[in-house]
Amino acid sequence: MLNPNQLPELKLLFIFVSVVKNQGFANAQQELNLSTSAISTYMSQLENHIGIKLCTRGRGGFGLTLKGEMFYEQVLILFQELNRFTEKASQIKGELSGTINIGIIDSTITEPKFPVERIIERFSEKNPHVHIRLEIHSPYELQMGVLENKFDVAIGSFFNKMSGIIYHPLYKEQHWLFCSDKHPLFLQRQLSVGQITHENMVRRSYWSQHILAKHGYHSSSATVESMEAQLILILSGKYIGFLPEHYAQYWVEQKRLKVLLPSTFGYDAPFFLIVRRGRVKETVIREFKNAITHYQKS
Repeated sequence: MLNPNQLPELKLLFIFVSVVKNQGFANAQQELNLSTSAISTYMSQLENHIGIKLCTRGRGGFGLTLKGEMFYEQVLILFQELNRFTEKASQIKGELSGTINIGIIDSTITEPKFPVERIIERFSEKNPHVHIRLEIHSPYELQMGVLENKFDVAIGSFFNKMSGIIYHPLYKEQHWLFCSDKHPLFLQRQLSVGQITHENMVRRSYWSQHILAKHGYHSSSATVESMEAQLILILSGKYIGFLPEHYAQYWVEQKRLKVLLPSTFGYDAPFFLIVRRGRVKETVIREFKNAITHYQKS
């Protein structure tokens, strides 16, 4: 028989998880909106309640004890079950609640083919009690996040697909190779492939050597993590690089960017909604897919 007196307060468990996630009392202050002394007091209350020393801190930094690690794993399992309980209870009432964790690749806000803000608008109107957590990451991080259940769904272009993930096609994003008005190629009318491939090229960090070669290059002179960083380097006039058409449009209209040999270097990037295999029928995921379907039919 469950004895409520043996259970620690959920507040203490939430504080404990935040401390572990942020690797220390001081680092957890902002997330918890508590002082380090208050966090220390709450942690002591938790340790006294369960009779276990959970962590160490000092000159060596923050760390969990062996029993603290075991306890942390059980708390995470408890939180997962609590989330499921909250979802089921809301379904009984006829409403969806909890949190949906969405991952997306960067620089999609200007894509007219798939306005993500309208998808989220529709989802939120239908499910006003669901808390949305939206994060921007690289394609690899999005896929790993889906596999590890960090993200319920993710949207992006994925050159290398992973097992255990279902890929639902959404649309194709047009990419062109650009130089800026500060680059020597900008004013040249006749360009050859050889000229272009000898220029300094900026690549994305998640591109493999195979993908780089597929786009006509065997090496690069700079590496970036995001489209914004790539645009900055291209605008410097020292590099050329690929950008989505919709993202570069403003700079093209301002005559700051120029497309280089579109018949040779342009390519389409297919975008997908990805979900971990086995989770497709979960209510919150199904509702998000419904929001996408509603947009696509409208």
